Amino acid sequence: MGYALEARGLEKSFRGKRAVDGVDLVVRAGERVALLGANGAGKTTTLLMLLGVVTPDAGTIEVLGHPLPAERSEAMTGVGFSAGYLPLPDRMRVIEVLRVFGDLYGVPDPLTAAQEGLERFRIAHLAREMASELSSGQRTLVGIVKASMHHPPLLVLDEPTASLDPDVAARARRGLEEICDEYGSAVLVTSHNMTEVERICDRVVFISHGKVVANGTSVEVAEQFGQPNLEEVFLHLAAEDWE
Repeated sequence: MGYALEARGLEKSFRGKRAVDGVDLVVRAGERVALLGANGAGKTTTLLMLLGVVTPDAGTIEVLGHPLPAERSEAMTGVGFSAGYLPLPDRMRVIEVLRVFGDLYGVPDPLTAAQEGLERFRIAHLAREMASELSSGQRTLVGIVKASMHHPPLLVLDEPTASLDPDVAARARRGLEEICDEYGSAVLVTSHNMTEVERICDRVVFISHGKVVANGTSVEVAEQFGQPNLEEVFLHLAAEDWE
């Protein structure tokens, strides 16, 4: 099985302080991996390097076989990225936003793909709504549809359900699982919801003080730290990061 994403020896410093210190991270084709860590642990900087937004001081990154930053444009054509904090064009209707992004992704029939995505996440009724009229949770779901409508080999999701009510978050999880099962998409997800991570991810990677401190299944990682579940592992490492 090949890699959807492979990063080795990533390092990044800001103002003389090492934020990421020798991180290795791989996501195999079709695998669902969670990148976890408390605020300040180096998780966000790592994610930005993996997307080619921030250039590492050292280390190598390949996304779908393309090295970053040299072939970032080619790599990103096969990546779907969604985060609750990303804005949508306020003066466009939802279906228009999705059509535009479908065109950018090279989707042959963007209107049909948009409608199918809205139906998959049970938000077809939002198609004619202005983006400015959406709630934060609705914006998040539309963002996930936008990121997945071209059936990318790799989905990168930054806190995808942070602003969602539990029932809507469950709907989002089901939709993502359908995409992975149907199209074989790999997923790299960040989240502070450890229950959600345990439900949808094959493997978890914890970062603390800029280093990978755990890499394995939820059960393996919990056992490594002598904790009953990922929630307790997260709390344990978060306490260390604040020390």
